[in-house]
Amino acid sequence: MRFLLIGDIIGRTGRNALKHFLPSVIEEYKIDFIVANAENSAGGFGITEKVYNQLIQLNIDVLTSGNHIFDKKDAFKLLEEKENLLRPANYPPEVVGKGYNIFEKNGKKIAVINLMGRVFMGIPLDCPFRKFDEIYEEIKDKVDYIIVDFHGEATSEKNAFGYYVDGKADIVFGTHSHVATADEKMLPNGTIYITDIGMTGAYHSVIGMKIKEPIEKFLTGINQKYEVSKDGFLFQALFVDLEKKEFKRIKKEQY
Repeated sequence: MRFLLIGDIIGRTGRNALKHFLPSVIEEYKIDFIVANAENSAGGFGITEKVYNQLIQLNIDVLTSGNHIFDKKDAFKLLEEKENLLRPANYPPEVVGKGYNIFEKNGKKIAVINLMGRVFMGIPLDCPFRKFDEIYEEIKDKVDYIIVDFHGEATSEKNAFGYYVDGKADIVFGTHSHVATADEKMLPNGTIYITDIGMTGAYHSVIGMKIKEPIEKFLTGINQKYEVSKDGFLFQALFVDLEKKEFKRIKKEQY
């Protein structure tokens, strides 16, 4: 199967960038299954029901998330009702929603697992390494493929996780930093790995936001209200053909 993994979608600009680039990418790479991180897809923070519906209409199969998933109140209802919207599995068990699910496409069963790192994230979560082990034991004999979105700040934590699950997960892709890394590779036991896919949002921006306010925050130390930039389009993703073990970073831009 041919997979497309899409980096953090940032606000309306990110959604418009998807509309602009995604149909041609699907056609060019003959994509079978799409996973996208949507935790910043509504106004740059969180997700709403309206935005969820817009993204699903673009043929995205699964939406993952991270530390901003609960920024909009719609998320609680959506996580309860929608099988293809995930929150990090290492949240406490009483938190609404699923951290992983199994999907069937083209005769194959695909597990998508959403995990969040603990380094520099500011949220007291369970260990993502041990949570993966727990889920893996439940699903390893039930699925054809396992895909993990590891949402985290520290590149070292993502690297360590990739090697930890090498040979168990088929794809591990990092999200959260909004800045793409150039380290896509096949690990020794066959897992396709990248530390961070990057974002889908405004080309001229500070991680998807208007440039002025982040600069002022760094200059003054005073928190600013961030707004999604509208200046150009940037689309970043990872293409993986698991049968041929081929993979490629995709970057499309419009200034």
